[in-house]
Amino acid sequence: MTLDDTSARLSQVIGGKSAQAIEKALGLTSVGELLRHYPRRYAARGELTDMRTLVDGEAVTLLAEVVSVTSRPMQQRRGTIVEVVVSDGTERISLTFFNQRWREGTFRTGRRGLFAGVVSTYRGRRQLTHPSFDFLPDDVDEDPERVASFAGAFIPIYPATSALSSMQIARAVGVILDTLGPLPDPIPEAVRSEHGLIGLTQALQGIHRPADQPDIDHARARLRFEEAFLLQTVLAQRRAELAHLPARARVEQAGPLLREFDARLPFALTAGQREVGDEIAADLAGDHPMHRLLQGDVGSGKTVVAVRAMLSVVDSGGQAALLAPTEVLAQQHHRSITALLGPMAEGGMLGGHDRGTQVALVTGSTKAAQRRRDLLRVVSGDAGIVIGTHALLTDTVTFNDLGLVVVDEQHRFGVEQRAALASKAADGTRPHVLVMTATPIPRTVAMTVFGDLEVSTLAGLPAGRAGVETHVVPVAERPAHVARAWERVREEVSAGHRVFIVCPRIGDDGVEDAPLVEDEPERRAAAAVLDTVEQLGAGPLQGLRIGMLHGRMPADAKDASMSAFADPAAEAPIEVLVATTVVEVGVDVPSATVMVVLDADRFGISQLHQLRGRVGRGSLPGLCLLFTEALPGSPARERLDAVASTTDGFALAQLDLLQRREGDVLGASQSGRRSSLRLLQVVTDIEVIEQARAAAIAVVDADPALDDHPALRAALLELVAEDQAEFLEKA
Repeated sequence: MTLDDTSARLSQVIGGKSAQAIEKALGLTSVGELLRHYPRRYAARGELTDMRTLVDGEAVTLLAEVVSVTSRPMQQRRGTIVEVVVSDGTERISLTFFNQRWREGTFRTGRRGLFAGVVSTYRGRRQLTHPSFDFLPDDVDEDPERVASFAGAFIPIYPATSALSSMQIARAVGVILDTLGPLPDPIPEAVRSEHGLIGLTQALQGIHRPADQPDIDHARARLRFEEAFLLQTVLAQRRAELAHLPARARVEQAGPLLREFDARLPFALTAGQREVGDEIAADLAGDHPMHRLLQGDVGSGKTVVAVRAMLSVVDSGGQAALLAPTEVLAQQHHRSITALLGPMAEGGMLGGHDRGTQVALVTGSTKAAQRRRDLLRVVSGDAGIVIGTHALLTDTVTFNDLGLVVVDEQHRFGVEQRAALASKAADGTRPHVLVMTATPIPRTVAMTVFGDLEVSTLAGLPAGRAGVETHVVPVAERPAHVARAWERVREEVSAGHRVFIVCPRIGDDGVEDAPLVEDEPERRAAAAVLDTVEQLGAGPLQGLRIGMLHGRMPADAKDASMSAFADPAAEAPIEVLVATTVVEVGVDVPSATVMVVLDADRFGISQLHQLRGRVGRGSLPGLCLLFTEALPGSPARERLDAVASTTDGFALAQLDLLQRREGDVLGASQSGRRSSLRLLQVVTDIEVIEQARAAAIAVVDADPALDDHPALRAALLELVAEDQAEFLEKA
């Protein structure tokens, strides 16, 4: 049988039992998925593997030689232990088998083989308990030709688990390769020729069964390019599709609302804000929808840029919608934008601006009567600016003339959610779309993830920002530093300032709001909001007005907490706000000067940078204190030291990307599926990405529907989620 369809189920090719084991351990069900499970490294058969890098708990495959075989009775119960000592030439490790005395005859001193299992330590000695193994052929040393062949070949070492060894994966892959015929190639022949790439079938054979290092290099180069090329082709098709969609030009770039808004601003726009504003205005004047990403570091003034764009659309007779990821952020935007607009947000009301508009807030927890009033203002067009959460995506929200969609914190939303709101425009047109992120994005990521968007970068900070100092507070090592930190909090409150304290958990049911890090030594329960409020109120912050904010509070309670914290004239002001990461983005309290992050090692670099950005936003200097019990020199502690060492969000984003798998960046939030990137490194493979982008654009420009490239079209339909496949079906 010749296999030429990689969509076949594994059970049809390798048998039901093996297929079931692979699906259970790795989640792979088709031939193509297993063939794309590439080796992570290779062991040369003529060499022995270095055991000095072994780590307890790691599932490993070792190439080693049997040194000794012994058996002894167990001390605590009946039975025997067979212990086989193997060596890679530098180190030794024990293979331990319980009640399998017959294994003594299986192993012979001097015999070499592959041994797979989970590393553990017992009485100071490394061991594999009940490992799986595969001996090298006994007669390999008797035939010079076989010796040469054997020594020159490579053994693939696959990402494995304790239940499924690399050898088992290799056997299954071998069965497939034995029957693999010519496969349809998604990379057009002209593209392969231009870039010197081998064919798909040859690449899969080369990466799983390499005869030499050039086989591996050629296979990886081709497969790495393919990953970039498929993604860039999807993005090129989206750009082509969007470029043909109709939009209404919003040409009123200096209307009365925008002029008055600029005059009311208590500060001058930065050069960066003006430059980006001009780019957006030019896009809005076009008759095809704008699709632009606005990225800027924490506090760079993106909101003001977005408000100016929204007012430009309102001046032209349209409406603008701002989609926020949380109710807290939506409410914050509603308060701050209403305050910025002043009388201009009271159109049609007594004392309102003659040409003013209204600002509506639509969230899932809005009371029914208020929701009806807000929806009526939206559908009538009285509300020119509509701010909301995912509730804006529901069928009950109808716009009069939606001209602009602003998506705040783009990484919190999938492509389909962005498209759902954009589909609400009237008359068969599409609204202009501006997506914003305060998480700086390296250029290669911008090309790979947001390649269907034009990118504007807002550089610099508004004048008058005092900045933020960041310090790591090692709880176990420096208790005096902890005490001083709480004293500093009291001093800031005494000066009339506000303080954030962020915890990873809420605490009522043990649910984590921040993931546990792998190097947490005891994996103890992280700090919780409910416990922290009680402990601080009865301890170092006794007498201060402490409030709380977390995602499970009713909307009214959340709004009341934020108002009491942000408004110095509140009847019952909150001086210290203990919260989860609901305050991570967009929350703007100029009087807040201190951010304390408890168990800071439970958060990622970008998240800590966002949290730090909540203080020092006005003329008052900010202080960020990162409490941790992570040990010096541990990866978690190094992350915190990196955050403390710089406030450059772009430098931290690059470091964050280097420390994480690309799948975390390019995964479910963008595509709705597991990341397709296995070999492509978005940080370092910029040349590959640029070449693939140029090739993809050329292919799509010449053949938008890919009618002449059925293999490429089929590969793209597999790559993208089903609910995004409409991009590929329209041409």
